[in-house]
Amino acid sequence: MGRLWDKWTGTKYPYSGVTPVPTMELRDALLALNGQDVPFSVRDAFPKEKADLVAECEIPKVKLTLKTRMRLVPAKREVLVLEERWEPSHESSGQQYGRGGFTVYRQSEYQRGADGRRRKVETFRFDTRDVRDPLRNTVLNAGWTWRGVLFKF
Repeated sequence: MGRLWDKWTGTKYPYSGVTPVPTMELRDALLALNGQDVPFSVRDAFPKEKADLVAECEIPKVKLTLKTRMRLVPAKREVLVLEERWEPSHESSGQQYGRGGFTVYRQSEYQRGADGRRRKVETFRFDTRDVRDPLRNTVLNAGWTWRGVLFKF
């Protein structure tokens, strides 16, 4: 059940032949993602978050908040990851909480084309993989395992 569980949690293993880097070097590489063209910021976690690093992303256009909590486990050379999201609820006016997986958020509107016909045109698109992929690739390129966690640390 190991590989099935890994697929379900989103666990990825480092590429073969990659030598694992020290913990502080991986931490610095994840924090260095802040300066690049990414839609999130990586920071040190607060004690109540029970993690080492947190990547946060807010998309006001769709009222979405993403938080990726990462705990570095040097003994196993793995990063435990808990992905959380808060999005508008369809049943009430509040926020809905979710974990893991990926979602693509889209907004569109109808516009008239050159031929005069109405067409549905996408005006906004956000994929949650835009947050996960740079983090995961940094971890994997450092020779560490990206291990998804479903419940809690």
